[in-house]
Amino acid sequence: MDTLFVGIMTKFIVVAFLLLHTSASSPSSSSSSPGAAGMLKQLFQYIDDHQNQFVQRLREWVTVQSNSGDHTKWGEVERILNMTAVRIQEMGGTVDFADVGTHQLPSGETVPLPPVILAEFERDPKKATLCIYGHVDVQPAKMADGWTTDPFNLTEIKGNLYGRGATDNKGPVLAWLHAVESYQATEKEIPVNIKLIIEGLEEVGSYGLLELTRKINDSFFADVDFIVISDNVWATRNPALTYGTRGSSYFFVEVDGPKLDFHSGVYGGSIQEPMSDLIALLGDLLDHTGKILVPGVTDDVAPLTEDERKLYDNISFDLEEMKSVAGVKHFLQDTKVLEVLMARWRNPSLSIHGIQGAFSEPGTKTVIPKQVTGKFSIRQVPNMDPPDVERKVKEHLLQVFSTLKSPNRLRVTATVGAKPWVANLKDPQYVAGQRAVREVFGVEPELIREGSTIPIAQNFQEETGKSVMMLPIGGHDDGEHSQNEKISRYNYIEGTKLFAAYMYELSLVK
Repeated sequence: MDTLFVGIMTKFIVVAFLLLHTSASSPSSSSSSPGAAGMLKQLFQYIDDHQNQFVQRLREWVTVQSNSGDHTKWGEVERILNMTAVRIQEMGGTVDFADVGTHQLPSGETVPLPPVILAEFERDPKKATLCIYGHVDVQPAKMADGWTTDPFNLTEIKGNLYGRGATDNKGPVLAWLHAVESYQATEKEIPVNIKLIIEGLEEVGSYGLLELTRKINDSFFADVDFIVISDNVWATRNPALTYGTRGSSYFFVEVDGPKLDFHSGVYGGSIQEPMSDLIALLGDLLDHTGKILVPGVTDDVAPLTEDERKLYDNISFDLEEMKSVAGVKHFLQDTKVLEVLMARWRNPSLSIHGIQGAFSEPGTKTVIPKQVTGKFSIRQVPNMDPPDVERKVKEHLLQVFSTLKSPNRLRVTATVGAKPWVANLKDPQYVAGQRAVREVFGVEPELIREGSTIPIAQNFQEETGKSVMMLPIGGHDDGEHSQNEKISRYNYIEGTKLFAAYMYELSLVK
């Protein structure tokens, strides 16, 4: 009887041990011990208690009109960089301003570029090192564009914080700093070493940053284990981790004709107008279904695998809600969720953005412009190559122009040329990210791709060889780059908690 009892108890203990061991080691399991849970609770309480202070700090940052697209505003870009540096120094971090050289303007003038912040907090060689990337420059904005509130005066309406840069990217940069602050203020040891690289020219292509990355690869990046970027938004109402972005090339199509602008009543019908040529060229770039008409430009697109297709099954994308947010009656892909998401994230697209030189003021003006420039971009995906795309676009436009038999002059130029980026979902960062999302939001994160272009993700991954992840906190309806850009107070504050939890979870998976 005793022998049987002992045998049963032995088997019970072994099984219980195996179950406990499996639970503790599983990436999908909760990793928080009672002590860790208590620590995170204190961090989260501090963040809740100081949320008004965090909102006020964002308000101060939004006030700075750091529009990097206008070089005359680069003084404002440097001002917000200085404000960022001061905040890091107040928290005990060290800051270096890295020189990234000069830039030649279209006028031929050469101007110095705003510097890049390289910062770090106290380092413990026994800990993993996390490098946080962010930018504090913004897109242009003015009330006349259709804003409901002053874009440079952060305004809270029904829990939403409206202002240029609120979600892209001043809010997330501040959220990272506030996450670090939560550890310091509650006298908790920061679980990983923290470095930051903050720039002010992301919105114009991050001039000089790639060269700087190469230059400091063996110094600043030498001890970095992970690089995290929070410069995008969720796809739905649910939190997400982003594992891919599209690349981009931007094109200018210039048609140059007569010496002067002409009166259409005098010369109309007797000359071949530059605007007519340009419309014909732009009209031959894509059809009404969104299909790109440039021969061969999509030939190298990576095929969809079954494993990748399955990732879309767990995304709670509401087509009707997205139609409402976008203000459209239907998408080009009609009612197929998979096709809509793929069109936005993992398939190439071409968008026409505007025409420079044409009359666009209110009222009438019967002018034939002597020169017009069309602007468009192509979002690229793996395995498209920007130089190859540029070559094919130029060849196509030259061929179309030749059929017009026009005496006008055509010039096609390209800029940006950023590659797409795709990460490995099995990377430790994504394990930590999933755990942190569960800790803060109580749900599984959606694994998504991003349709926009964040060149630095691919550049960091390619140049440093480090692990790169995108951890967004912005909402799907934040309207980055658009009128009435905002971040909700909820996302801003809960996102700060997410960053604090992520630091802890990352320390466990290294």
